[in-house]
Amino acid sequence: MNIWQGKLVRLRPIQHSDWKYFHKDSLDSEISRLNDAIYGPRSEEGTKRWTESEAEKGWDGHNFRMAVENFDGELVGSISTDKCDPRNGTFSYGVSIFRDHWKNGYASDSIKIVLRYFFNELRYQKATAYVYSFNEGSIQMHNRIGFTQEGCLRNMIYTQGKYYDLLVFGLTDEEFEQLSR
Repeated sequence: MNIWQGKLVRLRPIQHSDWKYFHKDSLDSEISRLNDAIYGPRSEEGTKRWTESEAEKGWDGHNFRMAVENFDGELVGSISTDKCDPRNGTFSYGVSIFRDHWKNGYASDSIKIVLRYFFNELRYQKATAYVYSFNEGSIQMHNRIGFTQEGCLRNMIYTQGKYYDLLVFGLTDEEFEQLSR
């Protein structure tokens, strides 16, 4: 078994040739809003430089961005980790699946791969996910995976002329182990 493979996808390093997929994805304002925020447009050359930079980053085992690939070998998105705190055993992540591949289970499978790695290999004990209150798909997915909504930071995100809440979801290694049985 490959630890970087789930039931639907495998995680792999980002490659220079992935730039076209990421560039197309960056042109979708809704996806940009759901992932983070809408920034100014990026040129193809800018996307190539970003992809090259991601492809050349060294592996530190904790903070990383990986490509999500289905079993047909098609790039379907990416997942990254951040706020990794080995001392306290906590981390967070972000996942983005390209629009053409929504609702196929790729995001949840990617998250489970990362959870399995952090909990079973690195001894982390808690994952935290931050979800915008307007991202209904992500809220439902985190609930299905078994996360608990632990908090609500009110009026933290401004987009489309309104303020939205930032929801905080958490899952411990013990909860993940129980769900994995």
